[in-house]
Parts: sequence; structure tokens; C-alpha cells
Amino acid sequence: MSTKFSAGLPPVPGSQAEGEPVVTQTQRQRKGAPAERGSVGMKVLGYVALVLTVLMIMVPLYFIVITSFKTYQDVYSDPITFWPNPFVPENYKRVWETSGFPNYLRNSIGITLILTVVKVVLGVLSAYAFAFLRFPGRNALFLLVIAALMVPNQITIISNYALAASLGWRDTWMGVIVPLAGVAFGCFLMRNHFQSLPTEIMEAAEMDGAGFFTKLFKVVLPMSWPTLSAFILITVVNEWNEYLWPFLITDTPAAATLPVGLTRLQDAEGLTNWAPVMAGTVLTTLPMIIVFLALQKQMIKGLTAGAVKG
Repeated sequence: MSTKFSAGLPPVPGSQAEGEPVVTQTQRQRKGAPAERGSVGMKVLGYVALVLTVLMIMVPLYFIVITSFKTYQDVYSDPITFWPNPFVPENYKRVWETSGFPNYLRNSIGITLILTVVKVVLGVLSAYAFAFLRFPGRNALFLLVIAALMVPNQITIISNYALAASLGWRDTWMGVIVPLAGVAFGCFLMRNHFQSLPTEIMEAAEMDGAGFFTKLFKVVLPMSWPTLSAFILITVVNEWNEYLWPFLITDTPAAATLPVGLTRLQDAEGLTNWAPVMAGTVLTTLPMIIVFLALQKQMIKGLTAGAVKG
């Protein structure tokens, strides 16, 4: 090509024409070269927003933890103290021994486990049916499931309470569990995931003679573990933190859960002695933090599955 025409053309990235090779902005970033000012400013802004978000989340948690180790006088000290002095771990012992905390913990663990198993089983089976079975009215039924997601739980409280009371379920595990066993969210989540699975694998399983449940347990669920883990984790956290319905349907520690126990602990300690209440809050939150740390990678994979294709 003549110099006359090549002079007006843009240089080819990476060419070895005259002088140094032409390097694009993307190549500079890959080589570790400084980026343009605009991108640096956006990065700084992003880091500032990230730090502010972390502070808004962590500062209240920090004060909950340190308050649980303070004395009554230290809680109301002026100016505020950022570290307990003296350090009082006896607040945890007091909560454990005097507030009925072991009963609340037992109820929360039992009710959460039962509800999680029920919701996961019903959610997976119903989603599997909606995804792979062909029957009249399938789409209409699934629209009802989606509609159930849009109905606030508070709307059904009066009718659920009247029904549970008439069945003699007040202050029992049955009264807490049955009205909370709906699986609209799980059905919606798992059905959408099942439909994203490769149809070739399902067809190959059918050609090999796999039955209905064989395909579910040997083909579908092994490919759905990230989404299923997200479903399990979300269910566990939601049921562990459920407050309104257990508060209404229970009267004694026989069936009350930890969130209800915290309210009763606050009533017993009064509105001024916050150290034992914060100790109970830490004990209530700690199991869910452990569960989240154990399953966070699976949850992220499950919630982002299908977000990027190609």
C-alpha cells in the first residue's frame, strides 16, 4: 500500500510499522499499564461506595458484639466507648441460664430443619413436574404459583390463625410449621433452573430407559446442586429469622423460636438493660453466619446460574 493512502488510515494494533508497536487501551490494561483517568476515577468511586457499604453493615454489627460484653453502666457511658471496659462475658451465661434460651434454640433448630426439608422436597418435586410433565392446565397452575409470590404473608395471617386455633395447634410445632410450608418461591426458582438444563442429556437418559424419579435423582439434581444449595440456604435463613407467625401462634417457650425469645428477653430485662439482649442477639445470629460461610460459594453459583450464556 502506498504511503499516500496508508497515512490516513488508523494504525493496526500491535503492528511493527514505524517506531513502537501500537498498543490499544485493553492491551495496556492487560500489561499492567496505567489506565485512562476516567477509568481510574470510576474505580476510586467504586471502592469508596464499597467501603461505605461495608461500614454501614459492619458498624452496627460491631456495636452489637461489643455491647454484649459491657456492663450496665458501660452501655450508657458518656462519651460512648468503643471497647468494653470491663469485659463481661457473664452476659452470655446469664442469657443461657435464665431466659429459657436452650428451649428457644431447640425449637428454632427443629422447626427450621423440618420446614427446610418439607420446602425443599415439595419445591423440587413440584418444579420437576412443571418443567418436564405435560398435563392440561400446567401453565395456568404455574401462574397461580407466581401469583402466590405476590401475596404478602400478612394478608393470610387472620385466616391461618383461625384455622390453626380451631385445630388445636396453638403453641405447638405443628401450628408453627404447617402455615409456613408454602413453596411458591422454591418452585419458581427450581423450575426455571430445570428448564435451562440441556435437553440432549434428558433425551439421552430417556433413551437409556431412565424412569421419572431416576432422571430426577441421577440426572437433574446432580446438575442442579448450586441452585439447590441457594434454595436451601435461603430457606434456612428465612425460617430461622421468621418472627411474626411464631410470635402470634405461641404463648410459652414450648414452641417459641429464637426471634420470639429475644422479644421476651427484652421484655424481661426492660428497655434499659441492653447488654444481655445483645448477647442473645449474637447467639441467635451466629448459627446463620456459620451456615452462610459454609454455603456462600454454592449460593452465589446458584443465583448467577444462567446469567452468562455462550
